Amino acid sequence: MATFLVLGGYGAVGREIVALLRDGGDEALAAGRDAARADRRVDLAEPGLRSYRAALDGAGVVVNASGAEDPRFAELAAARGAAFVDITATTSYTAELERLDPPRPVLLGVGLAPGLTNLLAADVHRAAPGPVDVAVLLGAGDRHGPAATDWTYRLLGRRFHHGGDTIRNLTRPRAFDLPGLGRRRLYRLDFSDQHALSRDLGVPVRTYFGLDSRTATAALAALTWLPGASRAPRGVHPPGGDGWLLLARGHDGTVRWARGRGQSRGTAIVTAAAARLAPGLPPGTRHLHHVLTLRDLPAHQGIELG
Repeated sequence: MATFLVLGGYGAVGREIVALLRDGGDEALAAGRDAARADRRVDLAEPGLRSYRAALDGAGVVVNASGAEDPRFAELAAARGAAFVDITATTSYTAELERLDPPRPVLLGVGLAPGLTNLLAADVHRAAPGPVDVAVLLGAGDRHGPAATDWTYRLLGRRFHHGGDTIRNLTRPRAFDLPGLGRRRLYRLDFSDQHALSRDLGVPVRTYFGLDSRTATAALAALTWLPGASRAPRGVHPPGGDGWLLLARGHDGTVRWARGRGQSRGTAIVTAAAARLAPGLPPGTRHLHHVLTLRDLPAHQGIELG
């Protein structure tokens, strides 16, 4: 049985991953800078990553839920014989990891978006081959970790390349009919899932984002046009709930969706399932849709599929 080392293991997502792994009978170690809360003290910002190298002793799987992004984390883990799982949604960092040639498995696109969105889109494409639009709706009132909030704000005003086009984040709205929520207007955002899926499925896949608060969604769409918006204060929590909903829609109207409560909990459910699978994978870098389907997700843990 593998020992799981969870970077950021006492953070919003990390503590949920640790709890799910332990509940399933696995040995999971929380890693972080605070020795009082960590099973293994790790400072991912220190020169030479000395504490990280030491923490790898005996680990069979490393799960990066810290929000820190450095390809060396995967390289060092693989060199020590451990599989590596990362919940990142950052396109540039994902591309760096994809260029690795690791001697152990590296699993990407793990969490809600990317992750569960990949499985939904792949399932739609199997049923109705062709372009897929992906909707990501998160709860504006959900108190998830600061890394997730910072990630969204960093994208404000920035552009990304997709399918030969250059797109400003939080522009180009599209309407979606969301189960239980009605018709909602969502905006393009640079989640890494659409890049991997477009390449692997051979069709355009576009990801759209919004919050359950229409006002908060409209505010983000306005902020993306303001200079310096990426440095806006992070501590403001607009009204909203903690529910999330993901939906993939095919060109013929075929739809698959998933929903739950608590972004951190949902991310952890998918990540724990992927982490348990990782040690048995061949060497190399893969995305979640390469190794799992919707039917492989654990039942009765808080994710509803439809």
